[in-house]
Parts: sequence; structure tokens; C-alpha cells
Amino acid sequence: MQELSKAGTRLITVGTAAGPSLRPHRVQSSNLLTVNGTHYVVDAGDGVARRLAKAGIDVREIGTIFITHHHDDHTAGLGTLLSIAWDRNRTKPIHVYGPPKTEELIKAAVQYFTISAEIRIADGGRTVPIAEVFFGHDVGTGLIYQDANIKVTAIENTHFDFHKGPASSKHKSYSYRFETPDRVILFTGDTGPSGAVTELAKGADLLVTETSSCEDRKQAMIKDGRWQAMTPAEQAGIMRQATQGHMTLNDIGSMATRANVKTVVLSHLTQRVGTDDYAPWAEEVKKHFSGQVLVAKDLMEF
Repeated sequence: MQELSKAGTRLITVGTAAGPSLRPHRVQSSNLLTVNGTHYVVDAGDGVARRLAKAGIDVREIGTIFITHHHDDHTAGLGTLLSIAWDRNRTKPIHVYGPPKTEELIKAAVQYFTISAEIRIADGGRTVPIAEVFFGHDVGTGLIYQDANIKVTAIENTHFDFHKGPASSKHKSYSYRFETPDRVILFTGDTGPSGAVTELAKGADLLVTETSSCEDRKQAMIKDGRWQAMTPAEQAGIMRQATQGHMTLNDIGSMATRANVKTVVLSHLTQRVGTDDYAPWAEEVKKHFSGQVLVAKDLMEF
């Protein structure tokens, strides 16, 4: 991949697979936004560090990370990303922003990597404890972050609205609007249909959206045996989450039209059985949106 320009805004879809399945040619959800040479990571699913290395990015230069929600296909690579940055002698703080429990997540990562870090300090060449480098921040909604390059606004979406009982309202899932000097980029994260997300996306240059098919997801689980291993209650729960916690392709197209965005980028792609061709999904979105619709691949630049 060519070296990123130091000027302006560039987006790389680092990982484009929806989890929790592992895929041979796609790693899990992650994006890299680079604004005037400064890097920002949005979500950090499994494989993010390897993909950033392939893109030629020095992870030691990443100091700001945003997490949309705490499903592991958006966070499983976070600890490795942080640890490698520390291993490469980053001593300046790395700040991770996200919904409630983000601070708890980072403290857990510190605990997990403390044994390795103690050994590396004993080995020599490092003196700063990782607890002095990794910091998690629980943020609410509204304007959550601003610096010379970006302004980030968060809203709570509908990804967890179907939760009942003790889990109801306990967990939060966010969508983020990034405003840079030359572009506006909206990351839906995982969400069901949401008027709040539509409002947040208004006029965006890029709408980077989760993309799923309930039926494709079910067929993939049948093929690899997960479906058969579930109880009927678990099967019903998975289908409830797939239909209520995510958007259909029609929902995506309709939202993009109402928000008057310029381009839709389909990412967080549910596994399809026997193919990695998502062109038919793009065509479905186009039935409801007249703008450009692009299917993301790992390490595509926009």
C-alpha cells in the first residue's frame, strides 16, 4: 500500500468482517482515520495490528482509539494493539474512548499484559509500566472529543434495544460522526434502524455502515455446525439479535437517502456461504439510494 498523504483526510477500512466468525481474507471490524498525518483508530477487532503492519502504519504513532461497543469482534484486537505499541517503546499515553465499561476494559488489558511487560522490563530496554501508557475513558453522548484535526460526536444507537431483563439498558452501543477540515465521516458501528443515527449522518461525505443478512448469517452457522450445537432458545436468541439489532440492506439504503449522504461504504460484512462477493448486496442498497455504494475490503483507502 502507498504511504498515506500527510495532508487532508484518509480512511482505511482495516478490517471489514462481522464477527464472531474468523475469515481467511478479512479480519474483524476496524478503521483507521488519518487526518493531517495523525492517526485515529475506530474499533479494534481481531487482526487489527497485523493489518496495520501490512498498511505500513507504525502502531507506536497511534494514540487515540474509539470503540463503538464491547462485542469482541470490535475489541478482541485492542489489547494486542496496545501491547505492541508499548513493546515498540511508546511512552506517551494511548487514550481509548467508548461507552461505559471502556475504562474497565483497558484496566483488564493492563492486567492481562502486566506479566509480559514485567518480563520485558527485566529484559531491558523498557522502564515505563504499561499502566502509565494505557488509559480508558467512558464517554457519554454528544461532543466527546475534539482536537486540531477532528471533532467527534456520539449518539446511542439501537444495537442493544432488544435486550430484556437485567441486561436491559445496561450496555451501550454508539455511532460516531467525525468532522475533519475537509470531510465528514459517519461510522454506524452495529445498529438496528435508528432515527438518531440518520440525523447524525446528515450530509456526511462517507457513511461507513454495518452490513448484514440474517439468512446468510444463519446459513453460515449451519454450515460450520454452530447452529446445530445451539438449543432452540439459543437459536431464537441469535435470530432476535440478527433481526432487531442490525439493519437490513433496505434499511441502509433508506437511511442514506434520508440523511443525504454522498457515498455509502458497506463494511462489517456478515459471512456468506461459499462466496466473498457482496456486489448483490450493494445492488440491493442502490434500490433505495441513488448515490455511490462501495463494498469495503480490508485495507481499502477512501
